[in-house]
Amino acid sequence: MAETLAEAVSRRRTFAIIAHPDAGKTTLTEKLLLFGGAIQLAGEVKAKKDRIQTRSDWMKIERERGISVVTSVMTFEYEGHVFNILDTPGHEDFADDTYRTLTAVDAAVMVIDAAKGIEPRTLKLFEVCRMRDIPIITFINKMDREAQDPMALLNEIASKLQLDPAPIWWPAQSGNRLRGMVEMGTGTFQPYARKIPGATEDAGHPEALPLAEAERYFEPGEHQELMDAAELVTGGYPAFDRQAFLEGHMTPVLWGSALRHFGIDELLAAIGEWAPPPKVMKAQKAAPPETRNAPEPVDLTVDPGSNEVTGFVFKVQANMDPNHRDRIAMFRMASGSFKRGMKLKVQNTGKQLSVNAPIMFFASDRELAEDAFAGDVIGIPNHGVLRVGDSLSESGLIRFAGLPNFAPEILQRVRVKDPLKAKHLKKALDGLAEEGVTQLFRPELGSDFIVGAVGQLQFEVMADRLGEEYGLEVIFEPSPYAEARWV
Repeated sequence: MAETLAEAVSRRRTFAIIAHPDAGKTTLTEKLLLFGGAIQLAGEVKAKKDRIQTRSDWMKIERERGISVVTSVMTFEYEGHVFNILDTPGHEDFADDTYRTLTAVDAAVMVIDAAKGIEPRTLKLFEVCRMRDIPIITFINKMDREAQDPMALLNEIASKLQLDPAPIWWPAQSGNRLRGMVEMGTGTFQPYARKIPGATEDAGHPEALPLAEAERYFEPGEHQELMDAAELVTGGYPAFDRQAFLEGHMTPVLWGSALRHFGIDELLAAIGEWAPPPKVMKAQKAAPPETRNAPEPVDLTVDPGSNEVTGFVFKVQANMDPNHRDRIAMFRMASGSFKRGMKLKVQNTGKQLSVNAPIMFFASDRELAEDAFAGDVIGIPNHGVLRVGDSLSESGLIRFAGLPNFAPEILQRVRVKDPLKAKHLKKALDGLAEEGVTQLFRPELGSDFIVGAVGQLQFEVMADRLGEEYGLEVIFEPSPYAEARWV
């Protein structure tokens, strides 16, 4: 029997992974894909030549530096749910990309380094989630290393984030003394194995068992200490309340080690069970752009279960396939059931698109999407027709709230080393500017190109991409301009 729209929507879980740089965000993404059955062998963020690299960091510069500089989208099915993971850049110089991505998700997994606690970037991203009413699941990572006291970490969540932490599991120590973790609700103990077999095999941790029967996994006195701690935590912290979680007052807290495959199954189960399906979105009904004396737009809400296909473009990525100089608009579906070949209208231009080659993402890999549902992210190939923030729908009348736009904080002049390639430079800069991460300006006098960006690292990434994707060796120089503003 064919799946109904309501059934399909209820299975979707679209979420972002947010963290301070080096908290283990991209490694966790890899392990979610591995345990979810989407890949057979997990990659490494900084892999040697003979090792597999991560799927979500697919650009050359990401693999060379071991950092994420663009948002990657990965879709897979697990235990009856369809997971759409958006792995966001952690570095603050790419905040605009991350903030826009958070408009396209229904939940977030916040990754915290167990040794460092809540770091500045984590705090900023949390505030964005709070402003958008995005519920957060907390995963405290790197428990295989020496960590802060678990209660201190929970108290930090409560004091800095003003969230009620609800520990779902409780760790039995950390680092070389890590024994495992106990599930607070059931008293089930999951032992930890220090030596993990290859990623193509089972994760290698022993089977779970009742905590009362797990004494053999502990040194003398440790077992009783854990039982006492579990009792203390049960009385000292609130039990998980899903409604409070969805309202943004509570965060379930899980522990583990992405590198050592520990706690990943438990996190996948939590996302599937607790993260919300696609939610109602605020929008406006607006007249077509060619309408004279158009009435004021009318506020409305878009239910994911409504029949009309609607959604918005939250990102444009250039050159995912360098051989074809493609432009892929990442389209978050807000409602409806999409079929390949369907016609959609761009609200602000009135242009109609026949979406004949929609894409389902797996980082830089892709496959043709025959259908998609509210909550899914599909790629729409186009050549400059779609821009970040565009709203699409069957009627062409639905306009979603604008995406955040950032004024550049650094302005630099760019020139190409080979003067014969000067004409190619504008086309390349236009293509990268369409992604919305950098902005391109031309002074009223002179022929210089001025590039604006939020952070210095963006210029380094742009120089690398201009060389790698367009064959242009460029130099960025200080410009006489301090800021750019609309007048």
